[in-house]
Amino acid sequence: MSEVLARYGAIADGFTARVEGVTPDGWSAQTPCAGWTARALVAHVITTHHRVIASLGENEPVDADTEAELLPQWLGANGAVKVALADGARTSKVVGGMFGEQPWESLVGGLLCSDTLIHTWDLARATGQDEILDPGAVAKAFEALLLLDDRLRRPGGFAVKIDPAPGADAQTVFLNFCGRVG
Repeated sequence: MSEVLARYGAIADGFTARVEGVTPDGWSAQTPCAGWTARALVAHVITTHHRVIASLGENEPVDADTEAELLPQWLGANGAVKVALADGARTSKVVGGMFGEQPWESLVGGLLCSDTLIHTWDLARATGQDEILDPGAVAKAFEALLLLDDRLRRPGGFAVKIDPAPGADAQTVFLNFCGRVG
């Protein structure tokens, strides 16, 4: 099993736990992402997964159906990524995108893992669930995002960085970098 598959699996499992923990009235909760409810945030993560899978050129990206149950859609998208990550021919395929050409596994290890990890915290915060993220995943996501710092700060992207308090833990420093108050 590759490092990316193992890390993605752990991050995705954490997101799954938070999706499963959303109560019926929690879907309308406001998240730390301006203008996004818990439902909109989960739909975004599903759609992002669909787009990353579609970058392999095997199908067209499909947006999440925000009117339908999101958990089965999430499990399908998550499963598709895990299957693709287990296929060496697919993981090594070079794909393009807004951050340049790279092997598909690198796209998952950087963008998809980071996006899913950050939104795990967003969903947890919005719905009153456990906000603790895997420390190893936080370190890898922070490492990947630091390289893209200025390119991430755009409309629809990251908010302005927040200066962390002296002595802040690694998760808080990471969240502050992403424009969130941890």
